[in-house]
Amino acid sequence: MRARITLVAIPLALLSLSACGGADKEKETGGASSSGKGSARTSVEVADSGLGDILVDQDGRTLYAFTKDKAGAGNCDADCIAVWPALTSTAAATAGPGTDRALLGEAKNAGGAVQATYGDWPLYYYVGDAAPGDVNGQGLDGEWFVVKADGKMIKE
Repeated sequence: MRARITLVAIPLALLSLSACGGADKEKETGGASSSGKGSARTSVEVADSGLGDILVDQDGRTLYAFTKDKAGAGNCDADCIAVWPALTSTAAATAGPGTDRALLGEAKNAGGAVQATYGDWPLYYYVGDAAPGDVNGQGLDGEWFVVKADGKMIKE
């Protein structure tokens, strides 16, 4: 009887150990995720657009600021986040080409996730942007604007 229990317990123990190993592997590789895409690193970069040089993520997707956010704190509720997903990551975002490292920061949003900030602005995506370089959220509701490399919104 003991032999049977031991034979069952060994595979279960190995299965448990392998499941735990996945979490360690994620920690080793940074485990960053931007907007649920599961990318290895989250980076804020500058790209040229029809509006001039603007902030984008590592995949070239446009980043926006919300005028109702104050002093680096996000003010976008659950309904808002459904349309304007926050740039979040399990690790701090890195400053990519064209950015000012001193302007890149982070803030905890209401759900406890770490949201990247640039200057005074928490950063967001717009679900209406289908491809890298799209700026379809620019000026929406007079509250959402792309962000320039100097950390200011482009309100054109």
